[in-house]
Amino acid sequence: MFLIGSDGEQLGVKPLPEALAMARDQSLDLVEVAPNANPPVCRVMDHGRYIYEQEQRRRKSKGKSTNVVIKEMKFRPKIDEHDYVTKMKHVGRFLGEGNKVKLTIMFRGREMAHPELGLKILRRVAEDLGDIAVVETDARQDGRNMTMVLHPVRKDGKAKESKPSNKPRTTAPAAAPVAAPAVSDAGAAVPATEATTAVAAVAVATDEPVASAPDSNGTSDNGAAV
Repeated sequence: MFLIGSDGEQLGVKPLPEALAMARDQSLDLVEVAPNANPPVCRVMDHGRYIYEQEQRRRKSKGKSTNVVIKEMKFRPKIDEHDYVTKMKHVGRFLGEGNKVKLTIMFRGREMAHPELGLKILRRVAEDLGDIAVVETDARQDGRNMTMVLHPVRKDGKAKESKPSNKPRTTAPAAAPVAAPAVSDAGAAVPATEATTAVAAVAVATDEPVASAPDSNGTSDNGAAV
């Protein structure tokens, strides 16, 4: 047999009596780990500890794995209130156990002409269970049946929050006010002078009437000579 030491060192091909003697000297066991190999592979180890470690690994891997079970609850389009309440209790229990629930509306005969009845029931179920479940697969017609799948919400009840954007906001600069050009009596545009702007500013501050700029004849709009 091919022997492997307790520290993982390959000791080569050894006869069975010699391998057993080496295991006894170390107060360990001689375990055949690859019986189908040629020659068979044996290892010197603590068999009890080996079994314990294997069990711990199995439990650890089992704890990480999640088994998703889909439960199914069937309704009729003309279900009465008592049956609806009873079925809803079962659906709530399934969701509380962490299972998905497939809701099925079964149509018969002329009920196929009124799919809105089944859709109404599915919408009602989703609304009544809105605090413990979300719609994973929306209502859809499947032959004579209409189905919808509910998924249980997280136990902490927290919804995923959208992350704020890191991009800086840019604001457009405010446009500078544009002064309208002055218009003379003849209708032609006249550029405003610095003196006229100053007079207008003082008049606004003192609530006095603003005297218009003199025209080409040297008179203002009120007829006074300038």
